[in-house]
Amino acid sequence: MKVEYVTPFVNASASVIQTLIGISPERGKLSARPQMFTSQQVNIVCGITGEIEGQVIYGMSMMTAKNMASKMLGGQEVKEFDQLAASAIAELGNMISGGSSNQLFQSGFKTDITPPTIVKGPNISMTNFDIPTLVIPLNVAGVGEFEIAVSLRQRKVVAA
Repeated sequence: MKVEYVTPFVNASASVIQTLIGISPERGKLSARPQMFTSQQVNIVCGITGEIEGQVIYGMSMMTAKNMASKMLGGQEVKEFDQLAASAIAELGNMISGGSSNQLFQSGFKTDITPPTIVKGPNISMTNFDIPTLVIPLNVAGVGEFEIAVSLRQRKVVAA
């Protein structure tokens, strides 16, 4: 997978988190997986279509999701990951993916995003046409770890 596909997601994640909750995340060590997989408890799944295709999963623990939603909702403590908290977390994924799509466009790649889907539960595996996955953890001080799993490839052109 090309680094120019991944960088917009890291940059947009840092920018959106900084804007929404006022904390600049620290980037952790990049790792690779042979397929799309997450062990996180709360996951935002966004599809990417266009000249580049695949999926991105933004994953976090339940505690991190509650902390993030609390910050996004103006400091209102989220005790239960309910519909309001899920909506806030889904919007986080939507904003990051939208920002990433814009950065990809500025780099010459026309893409679109699918609406975010929240998937709860650990050890989620998805089939993604054997596209390798790059994983970038972000540590958000006082909130928790936010994991970005990017699995993208250039769309194959089918001859007519």
